[in-house]
Amino acid sequence: MTRTVLVAAGGTGGHLFPAAAFAGEMRARGWRVVLMTDERGRRYAEGFPADEIQDVPAATIQGKNPLKIAMAALKIVRGIAAARKRLKIMQPAVVAGFGGYPSLPALEAALAQKRPVVIHEQNAVLGRVNRTYAARAAVVACGFERLDRLPASAASHKVVTGNPVRPAILDVRNAAYPSAAPGQPLRILVTGGSQGARLFGEVTPQAIALLPEDIRNRLEITQQAREEQVAAVRDAYAKMGVKAEVSPFFKDMGARLAAAHLVIARAGASTVTELQAAGRPSILIPLAIAADDHQSANAEALSGIGAADVIDEFDFHPPKLAEILARRLANPHDLAVRAAAARASAKVDATRALADLAEKYARA
Repeated sequence: MTRTVLVAAGGTGGHLFPAAAFAGEMRARGWRVVLMTDERGRRYAEGFPADEIQDVPAATIQGKNPLKIAMAALKIVRGIAAARKRLKIMQPAVVAGFGGYPSLPALEAALAQKRPVVIHEQNAVLGRVNRTYAARAAVVACGFERLDRLPASAASHKVVTGNPVRPAILDVRNAAYPSAAPGQPLRILVTGGSQGARLFGEVTPQAIALLPEDIRNRLEITQQAREEQVAAVRDAYAKMGVKAEVSPFFKDMGARLAAAHLVIARAGASTVTELQAAGRPSILIPLAIAADDHQSANAEALSGIGAADVIDEFDFHPPKLAEILARRLANPHDLAVRAAAARASAKVDATRALADLAEKYARA
């Protein structure tokens, strides 16, 4: 009989994208996959490799407004009740939680019914929901060696699997680091996501303008910018004679990453993981408002091995960025060494390792 794995995830794409990679692997192994999320999580679930997607009520408890807290708590209780009923019907052999508040109802229901739970934490700091259930989970899989906020009672069942990586990024791993010999182009990829593009659009062109002319003349820049910034950023590069492609979104990010000599980015778990898998040196600017400062912790996976420079968001100004860019771009050998260090740190079999753990702890 075909066994069922319930995948609990939501909140943001950062939780759902690795969950999708895991789900695809489980389906390839013959499992029936059910995704349980909420209305917000469903927005990121287009194309999710599940046999069924179910919504349950979920909410984030935050702030100090007593009414809002009570309403959120009530919604969570309703979600747990709904999850319990559905788990009794589907009878999952194992429940895999990928974090985010939408995963809470399924994890609470699974543990109440004594079903095996596998947790995966993408960041280097255990998220609030995963932290709540870590001690009672069969295993806590994680993306990085560092895992802050892990309860002492859960330390014995921590397993470093790495984070699942998209096939397009794994393809970059098979390509050699591009030559940066004298006279050849120097390509910079600037990707900030929804919470970085504005800041990068303001600071990066000004920093490029401060670079020595011999470096600036060789630059080719691919930059993600907010829609309202695209024209201004494009114009800034044009005025200084720098070849640049600026857009709010690039569909062929794998190809862009493959061509890059250096990447400027935030330090979300997926970004750091993809830089490791692709083997690209970087300058990382952790998001200052990230919960528990988890992006600074993530960045350490690369900065700690000499594969990335890290700039605090409050220090991210044109002169600071220009100083680091000038130092790195003037030394092609150092860039190649940093690229090799990033590549060597990758755990490219994370998806398979996660699926192995799920099967290990699943009910027969």
